[in-house]
This record gives sequence, C-alpha cells and structure tokens, in this order.
Amino acid sequence: MKNNILKYIFFIFIIVVIVLTIYIINNKNNNQQQEDSKNTSNQEETKVEQVINLGIAGFDTLNPILSTNKYVQNISKLIYEPLISINSNYELEDCIASEWAKTSETTYIIKLKENVRWSNGGNCTAEDVLYTIDRLKEINTNNIYIYNVQYIIQAEIVDMYTIKLTLSKEIPFFEYNLNFPIMCKKYFGEESFQESEKSKTPLGTGKYVISQIQDSKIILTKSENYWNKENNDSQIETIKINLYESIGEMYNDFKLGKLDLVNTTNVNIEKYIGTIGYNKVEDVGREYDYLAFNLENAVLSNPEVRQAISYAIDKNAIIASVYNGKYIAADFPLPNTNWLYQGNNENKYDAEKAKQILQDNGWEYKYNYWQKYVNYYTRRLNFRLVVNSSNSSRVQVAEVIKQQLEAIGIKVTIVQANDNQYNNYKTYKNYDMILCGTYIGTAPDLERYFADGNLANFKNEEAKTIMNDLKNITDKELLKEKYKSLYDIYTTENPYISLYYSYSITAYSKNLAGSISANWYNMFSNISNWVKK
Repeated sequence: MKNNILKYIFFIFIIVVIVLTIYIINNKNNNQQQEDSKNTSNQEETKVEQVINLGIAGFDTLNPILSTNKYVQNISKLIYEPLISINSNYELEDCIASEWAKTSETTYIIKLKENVRWSNGGNCTAEDVLYTIDRLKEINTNNIYIYNVQYIIQAEIVDMYTIKLTLSKEIPFFEYNLNFPIMCKKYFGEESFQESEKSKTPLGTGKYVISQIQDSKIILTKSENYWNKENNDSQIETIKINLYESIGEMYNDFKLGKLDLVNTTNVNIEKYIGTIGYNKVEDVGREYDYLAFNLENAVLSNPEVRQAISYAIDKNAIIASVYNGKYIAADFPLPNTNWLYQGNNENKYDAEKAKQILQDNGWEYKYNYWQKYVNYYTRRLNFRLVVNSSNSSRVQVAEVIKQQLEAIGIKVTIVQANDNQYNNYKTYKNYDMILCGTYIGTAPDLERYFADGNLANFKNEEAKTIMNDLKNITDKELLKEKYKSLYDIYTTENPYISLYYSYSITAYSKNLAGSISANWYNMFSNISNWVKK
C-alpha cells in the first residue's frame, strides 16, 4: 500500500513537471511573439517618422516655369529635373542629358539619356525639351528661367533623344543655361500650358511626385518610377509642405518645431527664429558687391595707387558695421565655394603697408594731401565715389570706405545718385570710383570684369586672350589653370576691389540628421543622405 502511494506521488510529480514545462515554453513563445510584434511596430513607426516638414510663404503655383516664388523654385528641384544639373561646387553634372557638345560658336548638340521616365512611367524625349523651350519663350512673366533660353533662336529635334540648339550669338558657358526644368509635352496635349488645370501639378522626372495638393498643404512622396535607381536611396519617404501667407508665419512655425528646415538670405534671421534649438549651414549667397575704379583717371591708372587703396580698405570692418558680421569677405568675383576659385580669400587690410606703397611710388603727404608732381602737374589723391542713394546699405558702405581711405590721407567725396543718375554714371563711366553690386549666377562667367567696355576700362592682353580661350576649353585642369591666371591678374592689377558676398542660411531641426550642405542654388542636392531621427 505504501508503495502504491509513492507511485501515485511520483506520477503526480511527473505530471506537474510536464505541465510547468509546457507552460514555461508557451509563455516564452508568447513573450517572443510580443517582442517580435513590438520590434515590427517600432520599425513601422521608424518608417513613418521618415517625413520632413517644409514651408512655402506666398505660394503661387508648383509649376516651376510659371512660379515666381523662390521657395517654390527650391522645392521644385525635388520634383523636376534639368538637362544638366549643377552640384554644390557649381560644377556641371549630367542629369536628363547624357552628353552635350558645342559644335560651333553658336550651335550645341544635346543627347538625352534613354532611360529617363516621367512619374507616370512615360519616356522623356527630345520633344519634351523642345516643348519646354517653346513654353519658356512665350511666357511673359519674370520667371527666373526665361533668361536661360533667350538666346536660343532655333531648336531642332535630330532624333528621339537628340536635340540641336542654335544661338543668336556666342554665349560663354552656355551649358550652364541648360539647368531649366523639363516639362512633359504629352501630359498637356493640346491644352494651354498656362491656363490648363494640369499646369498646377505637371509631371516631373524627379525623386518625388506630388501626391496631394490642398489649400494649406502639399504632400510629396518618393517616385516609384524614378529612373536613377542608384540615386534614389533617400530614407525620406514623404515631404509635407505647409503653405503660409507670410514669411513671419513660416519662421514662427519653424521656431515652434513644426518645420524641419528653412532657407533664407535674411541676415537678421535669428531675430525671428531665435538662436537655440536648431542647427544651421551658412554658405555664400548670390549678392556680390565690389568697387570699380575708372582706369581712365590719370591717377587711378597707376596700379600702385589702386594697390594702396586695396590695402587701406578693411572688408571685415565694413561687414561688421553695416551687415552685423553676417556677410562673407570676397577677393574675386567667383566665391571660394566655386570649383574654379583658385585664391585664398584673404582680407589683406594693412593701412601702414598702403602708405608705404604710396611713398615707394613717389607720393608725398603734404598739406593734408598725398601729392606727386608728374609732367609739370601736381596730382593729388582726391576721388569721387559714386553710390546709388536708394540702397541704404551701400550708402553706409561708401561712408565706411571714405573713413578708411581718409584715415591714411586719401580724400573721398561721396556722390549719392538716384537710380537714373546712377545708371548714367555707369553708362558714361563718369566716376573715379563706383560702388556696384550684382547677383552671381551658376556659370563662372567673368566677361563683366575683363571684356571690352568693362566698368573699370581695364585693358589687359593676357586676360583678353584667356577670356577667348575659355569659350572652348573643356579640360577641367586646364580651366583651373586659366582661372588661376585670371585671379593673379585681378589681385595684382586691382581694377576692382571685391568686397563681400551675402549669406545663404539654411536652418534645420536637430531631428534632421545627415549631410546637410545646402547652398543658394539647391537646398536638396544631397537629400539622399538625410535621416529624420
């Protein structure tokens, strides 16, 4: 009897162990399933988080050929593509076009890639390029791309993927003009490009497509038909674009964390978005100011005088006093971010050296003037500086230059001219010195400074020969050599004094990671490297 009881106890023990074992195994499996489910959920959440939020103030249309809004032009580069693109160093890169060649002074042949697809899967062909050029030529707005085609007098389709362009005259670095967005001809058919509803959301060949457009928001998603598979690995799946009535509203939403990125040239941006809670990239902007000498002036024709003036001007002091330290000192008409820039971008201010150069050149400081007796005539360093009175910042710059030059004994009289007067001064070159400004383009064209009829009346045979050579050089290393020679001529002869470039500022959320290297031309050139944390 006792043995039977022990047997029952043993069997019960075995059953309990088996039940517990089964329970533990099942519980472990359930926990693993829950963990797997949790991990899957987290992965899905991570994927959902790959969304960036942008903004457009004063929205007009997403059509880049019709829009005059700079924010639209920035974002449109995600949706539409040009024949030839330009990288962050302003160097040409193939895009829709695979090859291009200058076959005469006024003729270009462009070969398209045969694998480029519109977002609906259709082929992009030479007909689309011709259609885009024709539309640009017929538009009567101040769209930025009209200039790109203004010298094209004929566009001919050679075959399905080849087009021939004929220009009215030779244009230096015309290839850079081929960066306008291409539109799809078949999409519009016989409908009016400007008036059709389709014109609000035209097809593109870019990485992203327009998936929704509402009164206050536009949503872009990655294109399933993007042709360049090797360059479509961006982790940013969705881009939400909020539309604002004013820039102030957009800045405020960025400050509140509702936007991930804003781009501006406003040097006082911190006044609107604060100074903490975000990262920023500062790059050279488009505005470039410089001082032009008139070399027909008997005194300024002396290169030593111009050199002395260049040493007497403290660019950093100008930037600090007028632009709150937010501009970038320049020493050449090409910014130091351009692949052809061959200088060191130094501010060579040295007042004592300026005076020494004058003394070594025979000038004597006497009776509060630098004087020199030349050909029975006493010359004095006393110049008129012309500035446009409608530009208050440049008037301030002129005042600082006057103070700096007079600090070493060079007399300056500022002439504040209204718009018409200023233009007349420039046209007839009726000045000793004139303060100028321009917008730099993507092309490294320096005709304005070295070609015949330039503002400084500067004549240099070596520079003239180089400028002619540049029109037909395609070898990159040889181009760099030529630009180095131009830089040396410019900084030795000093027909102009480069002053500064504006800033292009891109502020972005700390939740946005990756290589954010935006510039004024393209904020999204490396969006494939961006990650939303």
